[in-house]
Amino acid sequence: MKSKKSFLWLAFLLLATIWILAKRNNQPPYQQANGLIFGTVYTITYQHNGDLKPEIEEELKRFDFSLSPFNDSSVISRVNRNEVIVTDSFFQRCFNRSMEVSRETDGAFDITIAPLANAWGFGFKKGAFPDSKMVDSLLQITGYEKVRMVDGQVIKQDPRIMLSCSAIAKGYSVDVIAHLLERKGVQNFMVNIGGEVVVKGKNPEKQLWHIGVNKPVDDSLALKQDLQAILTLSDVGMATSGNYRNYYYKDGKKYAHTIDPKTGYPVQHSILSATVIAKDCMTADAFATAFMVMGLEKAEVYCKAHPTIDVFFIYSDEKGELKTFATEGVQKRMLNQ
Repeated sequence: MKSKKSFLWLAFLLLATIWILAKRNNQPPYQQANGLIFGTVYTITYQHNGDLKPEIEEELKRFDFSLSPFNDSSVISRVNRNEVIVTDSFFQRCFNRSMEVSRETDGAFDITIAPLANAWGFGFKKGAFPDSKMVDSLLQITGYEKVRMVDGQVIKQDPRIMLSCSAIAKGYSVDVIAHLLERKGVQNFMVNIGGEVVVKGKNPEKQLWHIGVNKPVDDSLALKQDLQAILTLSDVGMATSGNYRNYYYKDGKKYAHTIDPKTGYPVQHSILSATVIAKDCMTADAFATAFMVMGLEKAEVYCKAHPTIDVFFIYSDEKGELKTFATEGVQKRMLNQ
């Protein structure tokens, strides 16, 4: 009787092992979708049986039609032309979150910066190098408190006000694709659009996703990809803002693309790049820009008061040497290199 029970038990274990192995072998494969969007490269790795690239690109096109200032037919372009329209859900979500971050950062983040960004040559319209008189004039039509939304329509205090969501929209687009994958039942994925990232679950090696942070080396063509650190991440969004790629020199002085909404001039702080980890990439993207505007001291103070946001700053000290600041949450995620 005992031998029969032992046989049945062994048979059960054998069948259970075979079932587990079969299930593991039947896991959907990891696939990759690559392409160009918003003037940058996207790479999406996901575990799924089907090819989702057509749906991904369709969603990105819908997003572009809402928030791209380079698309004359987009919602934001029509808002900037003062057309009377009810904005779509993409625009409304981006606008509302932008207003929240502006209030939370005391205006360090501001989507009404568009006229100034254009004037300095970093916007969606070509501008001439502005003098102090022009900067003062443009400051009169910037400021997040001068716009609001009522029943889906943007109300401006001055019709010359223009919006640019370039410091938040790319991160938001990453969230949009992440939500698409989740609706498709994808549990493991990495969405990377121009360096802004959302990761969920595990990578193909069944580990947390490894995401690199580039060294802030002056490189307008983005040819150099040396890493300062590698972070192990899952179920978060990450974005980096830096002044080491989008810049120009005039009369021997460097002008970078981050504009301070309060002064109207490109920032001259010691932070070279700000990497932010948050619950979603839209939030990370906006705060990365805000911290570049704040500067190191104010940004550190803000982070200590808001522990839900983790940051990794690379900055230049008084001797011109690279230094780093990392919150405890980032330190725990660093991969030993």
